[in-house]
Amino acid sequence: MGRGLAKARVRVHDAMSGGAELIWREAPDRETLAREIAARVAGALGSRLREAPRASLAVSGGATPALFFARLSERDLDWARVDVTLVDDRWVPTSSPRSNEAMARARLLQGGAAKAAFFALTTGDATPQQGRAAVEASLARLAWPLDVVVLGMGGDGHTASFFPGGDRLAQALDRASPHRVEAMTAPGAGEPRITLTAPALLGARLTLLHIEGPAKRETLARAQAPGDIAQMPIRLFLRQAERLEIYWTPEGG
Repeated sequence: MGRGLAKARVRVHDAMSGGAELIWREAPDRETLAREIAARVAGALGSRLREAPRASLAVSGGATPALFFARLSERDLDWARVDVTLVDDRWVPTSSPRSNEAMARARLLQGGAAKAAFFALTTGDATPQQGRAAVEASLARLAWPLDVVVLGMGGDGHTASFFPGGDRLAQALDRASPHRVEAMTAPGAGEPRITLTAPALLGARLTLLHIEGPAKRETLARAQAPGDIAQMPIRLFLRQAERLEIYWTPEGG
């Protein structure tokens, strides 16, 4: 991408929805969007590293963030002082193509970014319920609150592993929960999951939502209409985050 296009790529719109300030950032294509998100995340992490010994980043899995991961790994940061974890993961081995951890390691933790400390959300236990306490203990070593969270969103309005109909959805959404992680099974989730909880995510200093394609924009519009958070859990962040930066391109989806 040429420098001129990079300067012209983003249209910004500010709005208020419920208690959350929504910042809309739109790019013409996936490459431009990936570079824009990478610049925003790297800038926030770099700013934090000038103030604190370490900075923390939680990212989402799936196919959407792969290009963003690659562009972020190219950014010049003191990666040895960055802690990286996942917003959620499927309870599968890293040998599985469904593993968010495997994708993050292959696409993000490369080059200089390989020096980052990675905190996995899975263990060798048979179920996420059995492994949750160990994951919680591991995550306690991060510097909290998280500095940057990058969310995704499914066509059903789920984010992280906050799935409509999830067996532990109420507990995961509970802002008074003492836990940073929660196990989750749901009809639309496929495998059992483990996810950061609402208090762990809503406490982040910077929260981004990365979505691509017309269908996801339509899903987001539906989520902004009145309705129960449990029916479209992305509403938690649309309504209760102090500020949510939404990054979208018409490509993809």
